[in-house]
Amino acid sequence: MLNYLLKGMKKIRNILFIMADQLRWDYLSCYGHPHLKTPNIDSLAKKGVQFESAFVQSPVCGPSRASYYTGRTVFSHGSTWNQVPLPIGELTIGDYLRQSGIRTGVVGKTHMRPDLEGMNRLGITKDTEIGLIVSEPGFDPYERDDGLHPNNQIKNSKKTLSYNEWLNKLGYDGLNPWNDWANSAEGENGEILSGWRLRNSNKAARIPEMHSETAFMTNRAMEFIEESKDKPWFLHLSYIKPHWPYMAPAPYHNMYSANEFYPVHRNDTEQNNDHPVYKAFMENSISKTFSKDEVRNTVLSGYMGLIKQIDDNLGRLFKFLEDAGHMEDTMIVFTSDHGDYQGDHWLGEKELFHEQSVRVPMIIYDPSEYANKTRGTKEKRFIEAIDLLPTFLDAVESSVSKHRLEGNSLMPIIKGEDPKNWKDFVFSEIDYSFNEARKILNLGASDARAFMIRNNEWKYIYYKGFEPQLFDLKNDPDEFNDLGRSKDHLKIREEMKELLLKRIIDRKNRVAATDEFVTKERDYTRDDGIMIGVW
Repeated sequence: MLNYLLKGMKKIRNILFIMADQLRWDYLSCYGHPHLKTPNIDSLAKKGVQFESAFVQSPVCGPSRASYYTGRTVFSHGSTWNQVPLPIGELTIGDYLRQSGIRTGVVGKTHMRPDLEGMNRLGITKDTEIGLIVSEPGFDPYERDDGLHPNNQIKNSKKTLSYNEWLNKLGYDGLNPWNDWANSAEGENGEILSGWRLRNSNKAARIPEMHSETAFMTNRAMEFIEESKDKPWFLHLSYIKPHWPYMAPAPYHNMYSANEFYPVHRNDTEQNNDHPVYKAFMENSISKTFSKDEVRNTVLSGYMGLIKQIDDNLGRLFKFLEDAGHMEDTMIVFTSDHGDYQGDHWLGEKELFHEQSVRVPMIIYDPSEYANKTRGTKEKRFIEAIDLLPTFLDAVESSVSKHRLEGNSLMPIIKGEDPKNWKDFVFSEIDYSFNEARKILNLGASDARAFMIRNNEWKYIYYKGFEPQLFDLKNDPDEFNDLGRSKDHLKIREEMKELLLKRIIDRKNRVAATDEFVTKERDYTRDDGIMIGVW
């Protein structure tokens, strides 16, 4: 099965960075799901390293992706929620890799907004080459599509969605076939049933699988790779699914039934938890909807089907790479931007710090000979989203300065080495100002902030203006019993708070000067004639 790995091994030339949107870590068969079989993703894990304890820097799309792209934590890069632009001065994957002559593109979603105010201040427009790169952010937008296209948005948009153009050419009518065909079902009398309504999540989309978003994005990824020809490339293949609308094409829409779903993970005692922030999240309208069994059972049918469809399309993509010889020179990374509560803990969507939301799958395949000793291993050490960018730079032997980066390269682990002083905790944070919970709590625009620090034993969550939460992960892995007020755990809370403070202090905010510049020996008297403290 791995014969091609044993002949003519080369250094890493290309990188394929695959991200699913809102995919929980435990919804793959290689991570233990008993019914949702994902053989193609599993095969990637057998060829590489499967990281069992991977966490994102923020459990919501925009800030999580910004951390993946910049290698920096959320309040370092400043894009704290989906509507908040990444400041123009932040460097991303493309900015780093282009310096090594690597073509860097995206197919699918980034969920990043351009810093138009910053661009206008500098006289940069999107219709210039630099303006396009800055606004994308840093990627060649080969097929940029965030998968959020209701009809009113399409009507008000100046840009035509290429997926819509493609569907129109195939004969699907209307201004927005993304909405009316790919993300809608059809009723018994021919009426359109919108995928935005969760009650339709177990119905088939109005298009065949080959015309779906997932299939289209897979095709476009292969076209990007083909067009790159002899030039090294980095491709961010960012699938829009299984994020809502939870609308899958046949046969994926009803492939799974209630007896194949995970049992709902929640406890009645959680509803009695009077922590103000947690209570506000439970009381928001999305959580109330997903806490209904009927909703959860309907949505999970579509959600699991969309994951299965991604796996099948990855099988097509991996076969294409193997036939083209790229499995011998291409690093492949598979992960997610965050999870999905699906009614667990009486919550919907994401944004808080339970494992269902903040933990993600992470698989890295390295074709190089030095990775042979770790193939098929399951790595339990903590890793974070910010670790990927330094890993990419090491993989292509880039010499660019890493002084901005807050993560650690995973290459030593992939090589089978035992890096000293590896992290023994992970960190995540959220600006929930845009969530309904802020309104429930009547907080100001800058007051809705929370921070998580987690090690092997404890998970501590600090809320600005509110008491903390604490979970004993050894004795309460379900995270049902909040010890944030327990008198017996005051010392633990203080220790975890100190650990959190240390992590926040370690942010890298001196971005305009490299470490080499700071540590350079200088003789001001000789170089500049400046004499300080001379008698």
